[in-house]
Amino acid sequence: TAPQNGPSRGVRCSCAAAKSLLFQFLPILGWLPRYPVRDWLLGDIISGFSVGIMHLPQVTLLPSLLCLGLAYALLAGVPPVTGLYSSFYPVFLYFLFGTSRHISVGPFAVISVMIGSVTGSLTPNSNFMDPVNGTNETVLNEARRDSARVELVATLTVLVGIFQVSRLLRFGFVVTYLSEPLVRGYTTAAAVQVLVSQLKYVFGVEVAEQSGPLSMFTTFIEICTKLPQTNVGTLVTSLIAMAAILAVKMLSAKFASKLPMPIPIELITIIVSTGISYGAGLKAKFGISVVGDIPSGMKPPVVPNVSYFGQVVGNAFAIAVVGYAICISLGKIFALKHGYKVNSNQELIALGICNFVGGFFQCFSISCSMSRTLVQETTGGNSQVAGVIASLVILVTILKIGQLFQDLPKAILAAIIIVNLKGMFKQFTDIRTLWRSNRIDLLIWLVTFVATLLLNLDMGLGVSVAFALLTVIFRTQMPRYSILGQVSSTDIYRDVVEYNKEIPGVKIFRSSATVYFANAELYAEALKEKSGINVDYLIGKKKKALKKQKKQQEKDKKEEAKKKKVSLCQMFPSGVSSKLEPQASSTPKAFNEPTLESLGLKKPDLHSLILDFTPVNFVDTVCIKILKNIFRDFQEIEVDVFLVGCHASVIDQLEKGNFFSQTITKHHLFASVHDAITYVTRGQGQSMPKPVTVSTVFLTKL
Repeated sequence: TAPQNGPSRGVRCSCAAAKSLLFQFLPILGWLPRYPVRDWLLGDIISGFSVGIMHLPQVTLLPSLLCLGLAYALLAGVPPVTGLYSSFYPVFLYFLFGTSRHISVGPFAVISVMIGSVTGSLTPNSNFMDPVNGTNETVLNEARRDSARVELVATLTVLVGIFQVSRLLRFGFVVTYLSEPLVRGYTTAAAVQVLVSQLKYVFGVEVAEQSGPLSMFTTFIEICTKLPQTNVGTLVTSLIAMAAILAVKMLSAKFASKLPMPIPIELITIIVSTGISYGAGLKAKFGISVVGDIPSGMKPPVVPNVSYFGQVVGNAFAIAVVGYAICISLGKIFALKHGYKVNSNQELIALGICNFVGGFFQCFSISCSMSRTLVQETTGGNSQVAGVIASLVILVTILKIGQLFQDLPKAILAAIIIVNLKGMFKQFTDIRTLWRSNRIDLLIWLVTFVATLLLNLDMGLGVSVAFALLTVIFRTQMPRYSILGQVSSTDIYRDVVEYNKEIPGVKIFRSSATVYFANAELYAEALKEKSGINVDYLIGKKKKALKKQKKQQEKDKKEEAKKKKVSLCQMFPSGVSSKLEPQASSTPKAFNEPTLESLGLKKPDLHSLILDFTPVNFVDTVCIKILKNIFRDFQEIEVDVFLVGCHASVIDQLEKGNFFSQTITKHHLFASVHDAITYVTRGQGQSMPKPVTVSTVFLTKL
């Protein structure tokens, strides 16, 4: 029977492993069969339609940063319908592969601006100018430009998906260094860039596309120089739309508790403005620029142009990192709020699949939006079923409704964008908050903001992450060094600044950071300063005293030998004395190391030095060398040195680094400061026997 049971157990084990792997790769198989229809379905339907309505304006490429945010095609520099595709396919794919129940995936403003910088640099308008009737004049061929940009963006999106799906690249560690101050500074700078990019639509002026460092400033200067050419009709349209949207948003926020859902003022504005534009002929009469043709229907998948990979690999990596960082941050926030967990690895795979597959269907890279996620949650959404319903609303828009918004003025879109940037610009208050709480975080925020404005989003991100890493190094190079004192009647030891009770004859030294090559020398210098002893001076004096003593001993020895020789010459005749001269002993006498007192030097009041290594989580060869020097120098001036609180891994590293010797043994290690204090105060500076303390149990390896 055993041989039969063996294979059957193996089959069951393999099936269970395959099932577990399948459920991990397709989380929907785990939660959909247990979906509580009665409790969740109605809320998901309402939430789906609420979020879906937010997408309707994006038929016209609405690139709102906070409140709408699903099709940022205008910022990405691609046709309107591309934004709609990006609002449909990724949402449905995330429904299958994602683990967060609440986040709303789709285009995101920061990602769209990053994509726009790629399209502006690799496919500028100047590459698509056609001659007019054989004259010297040229006109922009928008159809050819849009086709090239869609191909470029689709390829970029596929590469972003490859970066995210391929866990072999292990790029997710970069997200660890995207701290909250860095992300907030980065998104604030992105908001400024979005604002500048929309000013040309507000004033109705033509501006050349710019890319690379300082491109935002170049664009802004060009807009300022062309202000005399402002289209008055476009400017008036923008200002009226801004005033109306801002007023309704303020009222909506004031009466939020009484409203079942936020007032879709963007949708209302777009419908009304489109009707006015069509009826009054704003384009023909006032030269107001409109969105133009929006084709209906779906397009078949297209293989990306891999020849672009080499040109966009750096941008793709930056977009992959930023997109994932935003998604996982929001996912964890809402998972913590509602009491469930999101799988970070599966989220990376889900986002990668959304981008990889979406690229074949002419989508651009997506992430998720706080505003859409909040709407999805506050309107009753409990699962990604709400996302599927929202994507169906987008599907109807793509198939039937999109072409109705062809006469929408682009100035309306710019107005909606600028108003919705208000929340992002509120992040400037971080400067005041961080100034009071943490200056290093403030420096990260400012460097990120300035670097992103000067260098654009992709290079700015790299500089920001590099600077954040440098701050970590700087913090370890400038830790807080302190001398510890005992809290009365306890075995707790804290900084003497707060608890001014030092143990007589004992110094307890602690660094707030680990000790390694970057700060080991600083550690040794701070230790000697905090100990209150001029160690180097005292060692120098001791060496001089030893040298002087040695010379005096040699002089005395010669004089003594000379006296003996003279006495022998007087007592014995010539020839005999030479045979009786004292010879050097072949066996030297035992030599006792002279003490400071015997050399006439003052002995330090300190008899024991305790190094608290509790904060230290690793040591390197430089640290071990410095520690050996510390032990040698303080033992030279008759001060015993002890290490306390060493982790097991640190002890292993000390052993491998040949730290221990005849003069430095493991008897110098203690489990805690109190153990060491108990030993040194009981021993009162006597020669060190093997201590019978808690540390002996702790160091069982002895």
